[in-house]
Amino acid sequence: MAIPEQFIDELVARSDIAEVVSSYVHLSRKGSNLWGLCPFHNEKTPSFSVSPDKQIYHCFGCGKGGGVISFVMEIENLSFPDAVRLLAQRAGLEVPDTGADESGRKKRARVLEANRQAARFYHDYLKSPGGRRVADYIAQRQISARTATRFGLGAAPEGWDGLTKALTAQGFDKMELIDAGLAVAGKNGGIYDKFRARLMLPVIDVRGDVVGFTSRILPGEEGAKYLNTPETIVFHKGRLVYALNLAKNTKRPNLILVEGNIDVITLHQAGFDNVVATMGTALTEEHARVLARYTKELVLCYDNDTAGKKSTQRVLDILKNADLAVRVLQLPNTYDSAGNPLKQDPDDFVKRFGPAAFEKCLNGSAGQNDYRLEELAARHDLSGEEGRLAYLKEAVEVVAALQSPIEREIFGNKAAAAAGISGQAFAQEVARYRKNRTWQARKRQERRDLTPSVRVQPRARELRYTNVRSARAEEGLLRLLLLEPALFPAVEHLEPEQFSAPALAKIYTLLRQRHQAGRELRPASLAGELTAEEMSCLVEILDQPAGLSNSEQALRDYIETIETEALKRGGSELDPLLAAREKFREKKAYGG
Repeated sequence: MAIPEQFIDELVARSDIAEVVSSYVHLSRKGSNLWGLCPFHNEKTPSFSVSPDKQIYHCFGCGKGGGVISFVMEIENLSFPDAVRLLAQRAGLEVPDTGADESGRKKRARVLEANRQAARFYHDYLKSPGGRRVADYIAQRQISARTATRFGLGAAPEGWDGLTKALTAQGFDKMELIDAGLAVAGKNGGIYDKFRARLMLPVIDVRGDVVGFTSRILPGEEGAKYLNTPETIVFHKGRLVYALNLAKNTKRPNLILVEGNIDVITLHQAGFDNVVATMGTALTEEHARVLARYTKELVLCYDNDTAGKKSTQRVLDILKNADLAVRVLQLPNTYDSAGNPLKQDPDDFVKRFGPAAFEKCLNGSAGQNDYRLEELAARHDLSGEEGRLAYLKEAVEVVAALQSPIEREIFGNKAAAAAGISGQAFAQEVARYRKNRTWQARKRQERRDLTPSVRVQPRARELRYTNVRSARAEEGLLRLLLLEPALFPAVEHLEPEQFSAPALAKIYTLLRQRHQAGRELRPASLAGELTAEEMSCLVEILDQPAGLSNSEQALRDYIETIETEALKRGGSELDPLLAAREKFREKKAYGG
């Protein structure tokens, strides 16, 4: 059976949302609510609200909302049962044995155990004669035995089933190994190893669990240079940060983000224990939110070639609204004997010039705004008018995007000096650009406001209303029932089938069942029965202003609208009294 509803209610009652959210987000009180920067999207101005009275959170920027369980599910990327267990541990409660519904948790535990045993197998194999090629490659990359052990480096055998045989002998079945991404199904019904003849790097999350692997092909072998575990129940490369489990404990004031896993290992070995990387994928906003929980300053150190510089610019665009100070460490250009520029990554640099040289570059890293302006200047010929004008056009956009007037003045003066014009002229152009951008944004908002049916729709496309008039009444009814549960007897005759919006009918059904069972109507307790989009919709409804001075009459009006619209949809003739009231309402609405 599922986790008992009574236990969920008790857990919600003992898990104050303000306390839980405060452990992830800095909150400040404004009025009756607490406010902070949303942890689910990048922003500079707080739009994330926590209501201690309603025990809900709601971001007015991205629209996400819910109760304490929903928050933990979202921020920790956990399933409902796992979020309940995490909160229960925090509250000192023991989750009751849930029988068959434990299958998801057990599956996750088996995947983690399979990964742990695989990491041990690969590490042991590295030390065996069969792992000699990988060991030689590690030595060639100047990675010490101590560092290799610290990162759990291993070797995948060249054969087809070395790992699968070893883990099958330990009791893992075929599907468990496939679910973990360690094996691939063959055409004849058998399985074979996912990784073969590779340097294996276990990926360990911040809790210390081996969630998957990244790997590098050996010189002379054919195939993808780098290969990761596929997406699994525990491996999500869009949010995983390699070596964050180690870097989170650094005493340094920042984290350094590099492109490659070998770069991470080499720099850690050189004494820079604050280096991390993404999992062979471009930085995402999800990565940015994860990193912001562990540092206030992020230093980007990508390769110094054209591709690395493009990646740096793209990452800066993602990080521009993150709750992070961002700096850019540019590795100096180096040249071969013929004077040709050499590609240089952090691994190359620290081996060639040593840790002290890298430390010097780190100390001289530029802020992101300086870096952007320097890159713009490098792309344009500032000795001619055409080049200066092109530079100024792009520089105005960069400076105009800065939120702080002080920053706009500082970097505006730098850009103006680079182009040989006055700071005043540049500031006027920035002001004109910002004014035009504000005007365009206002016009777009006005166009949206002139379309009421769009303005009142839920943000999630799959929840869009087909009958806005009925749906607005349904929203009002749900809001009143949540704020005044004593009104429930007045809606006993109203059936969910009369609702026009399936999501609102679902919420109404759940609330009615809870009321009939004598349970409290806490939105947070519905996290296991509503989707994230449905929960956000419910919170947005609850967060709208509601006048309770004449709630009984308002409820009767909502019921009447819902019933009238339901009859229309069903093709039935309206009751004469309802028809007269409807005609009066329409006449009043149009000023009759």
